[in-house]
Amino acid sequence: MGSSPTKPEFVTVLAEKDVEIGDCVTLRCEANTEDVTASWEKDGYKLACVEGKHVVKKIGKKYVLEIVNAQAADEGNYTIKLSNTGGSASCSALVRVKIKEWRTVQWSQDKKLNSLKTFKVCNEVQKLHFLLYGTVGAGKSSTINTIRSIFEGRQFVNCLAAALSTTSHTKKYEQFTYENEEGSFPFTFSDIMGAEAGGGVHTEDIILALKGHMKEGYLFNSAAPLSESNLYYNQNPSLSDQMHCLVFITPADKLSMMDKDLLEKLKYVREIASIMGIPQLVFMTRVDCACQLTKENLRNIYKSKRIKQKMDECSHVLGVPVNCIFPVLNYHEETHMNEDINCLMLDALIQIINWANDYVVKSSKNQISHQQPKCE
Repeated sequence: MGSSPTKPEFVTVLAEKDVEIGDCVTLRCEANTEDVTASWEKDGYKLACVEGKHVVKKIGKKYVLEIVNAQAADEGNYTIKLSNTGGSASCSALVRVKIKEWRTVQWSQDKKLNSLKTFKVCNEVQKLHFLLYGTVGAGKSSTINTIRSIFEGRQFVNCLAAALSTTSHTKKYEQFTYENEEGSFPFTFSDIMGAEAGGGVHTEDIILALKGHMKEGYLFNSAAPLSESNLYYNQNPSLSDQMHCLVFITPADKLSMMDKDLLEKLKYVREIASIMGIPQLVFMTRVDCACQLTKENLRNIYKSKRIKQKMDECSHVLGVPVNCIFPVLNYHEETHMNEDINCLMLDALIQIINWANDYVVKSSKNQISHQQPKCE
């Protein structure tokens, strides 16, 4: 009687690959025996080999899969299974395909910081006001902390951030301004209670904040909005009291989990902001949780197919054009300043500050035209 074949084991396993569009991908491994049957899978299904695209080789104990002219559709998890009557073994590797960069970022912060520091706001107002709005744990407070850290050159945690599974830490209406040793920046970011499907910030309070009726220090009440008799109600808000831009904060890895009722609230707020002419945009946070390629190197963010998919999904879910969606990463694990994190956020800030200023200029002109006496 012949002896049973050696149970297959891997001497070397498949290695993960990060490739560019058009590259040739080579996955290889080595077994402890030649007496095996090998099969390849992609994402849990038998690999459908295409002539001119896939080349499968066996060289002694070595097993090779080549993928020619890699495209976005070739991204996935590849597995090789070895088997004989003695047993079986398998190993897998992820192939990530970087798509053509569709946005560019200048990964140097000095010029960006200087442009914001010297930015001239429309004379009608002294500071541009931004209202941050989003679900509990989306990253509103973390965004404020990140912006202050960038502007002031060291990390701040003055705005307590909520975990994704908790209720909002933000209980009252707060406005944050920034400065460094050279002076203040002409921007104010307002933090409000997070939105929840069955509670959180009252939708009418968001509208009141947009219109400038809410004074800093107001304590949020989920059951009822700010009333006109409240001490924190501003009866006659000027353009300087109003919000000049609405920034929706949403986590990239939680888009598909948003409740239908919550989406209706967001839609209502967007409709009111649109009627007012206020620019609206999205900061898509937690990009490192949504994409491993981006987590490993933030500079891959606009080469990542996963991030592009998330931006398209965000556009579809929230009804915001893709060019108004900015993927960002807030400080949450880091203990030291990171220029790549800074540059990504600064790139977004430069865009939204210009849009907010455009709104102020247009509103100022409209006020002047309405105040001019009509000719008899």
